[in-house]
Amino acid sequence: MSERVHAEMDGLTDEDLGEPLTYPVDAFISREYAAAEGELLWSKVWQMAARVEDIPKVGDFITYNIGDESIIIMRTAPERLKAYYNVCPHRGRQLINTPDDVNCVTGKRTTFVCAFHGWAFNREGQNIHVLDGDDWKGALSDERTCLSQVKVDTWGGWIYINMDPYCEPLRSFLSPAARILDHFEFEKMRYKWRQWTVYPCNWKTAIEAFMEPYHVAGTHPQLLKYGQYYAYSRPYGFHGVSGFDERDPGMKMSQSSSVTRAGLGDPRVSTYELARENYETVNYAASTETLVNAAKRLVDELPEGTPAPDVIKHWLASAKADDAARGVIWPEIPPEVMAEAGLAWSLFPNQTILQGVTFALCYRVRPYGDDPNKCIFESYALERFPEGSEPKAEWVHAAPTAENWGSVLAQDFANMQWVQKGMKSRGFRGPLPNPHQEQKITNFHRHLSRFMGRGAPRKLDMTGQHAGAAF
Repeated sequence: MSERVHAEMDGLTDEDLGEPLTYPVDAFISREYAAAEGELLWSKVWQMAARVEDIPKVGDFITYNIGDESIIIMRTAPERLKAYYNVCPHRGRQLINTPDDVNCVTGKRTTFVCAFHGWAFNREGQNIHVLDGDDWKGALSDERTCLSQVKVDTWGGWIYINMDPYCEPLRSFLSPAARILDHFEFEKMRYKWRQWTVYPCNWKTAIEAFMEPYHVAGTHPQLLKYGQYYAYSRPYGFHGVSGFDERDPGMKMSQSSSVTRAGLGDPRVSTYELARENYETVNYAASTETLVNAAKRLVDELPEGTPAPDVIKHWLASAKADDAARGVIWPEIPPEVMAEAGLAWSLFPNQTILQGVTFALCYRVRPYGDDPNKCIFESYALERFPEGSEPKAEWVHAAPTAENWGSVLAQDFANMQWVQKGMKSRGFRGPLPNPHQEQKITNFHRHLSRFMGRGAPRKLDMTGQHAGAAF
């Protein structure tokens, strides 16, 4: 990496993200760039691979595929996970077949046996059988015949892997975002549903569609009846948070989450309408049935004219009591943490969490092979359930329609492939992210460029010159 690029990347501060910036579109449309990501990004970064509940018992395993790599993650002891490259060291055959049209493979094994020549490996990755091993004249050491290990760790109930043996610890990588998000105790949530599809756009085009609320007015206009959706967006190390500002600077952070917005008109009514809208149109994920039912009672439980903050306070207390009665205990989150937590978090490079006190709507997007114009798009809902009553939610392949994903996600899908096509135009001068409301995106590209060695955000060229080419 050149000294010029080093200086360019290292010189961009958090404060600079508040200035008008742009960046090249190679990251979205270049096949060469997509191929380089495998070596420069995905092999070097912590990435969310699964949930702990995917492999609850000793011997359970799940595969995680990223580009051309496939990783086996296995529970080798009650409190220990290990991860291995999904490849036999003999001739390179995958130990677990991972077709492109399968999101992941799960199962239970005491050993892994290669279907080609029968080499076998125990849960600890050690080779326990080589057919006619004496033919190698003593050249096959344990180090040469064992499975290749991958770094693995957990946070918030998620399993992360990193192919770089010299990587920083996961907790360090997730800081300072984890300091805020720890309070939500995601590890106590379980899958409500999970779906995936192959979508015709770059993985970054897709994940960026969920990095900012700036698109609400243009993409989800039905929500404007509940009030202003003026957004803020802030970097947190590699990661970032977004939420809703009031346009009066003195009101910032007062109602950062759409989950706790009272809306316009009678707040007893609009609170219920917004809670119901979030629940029903985001595939029953951006709220809970408890919150919706408690909001529905507000008109009966509070007098007309109750101020919006008091409505919100009563609503949440009522829902908390309802949940406690059915065995769901809310975490105690300090008010200042709730304010800082905002609406949604982007965890670099490809994980999004829209969090509530007892639920989360999450996205993960990965490359589809080395095709820069396709991605694997996944969304899933997490929720706290009474002990033992969580549903059995498997991955479901679902076409990107409103019927399968809800009307709000369908509105987002209606943008993504056309953004991908539009960025290839000679007439596109380069992205113009909002300096206040889309800092998560410029922060993402700042850190992406540090892995890739090119494409760092730079100050906007007011002459209108095209920014599509790499520099």
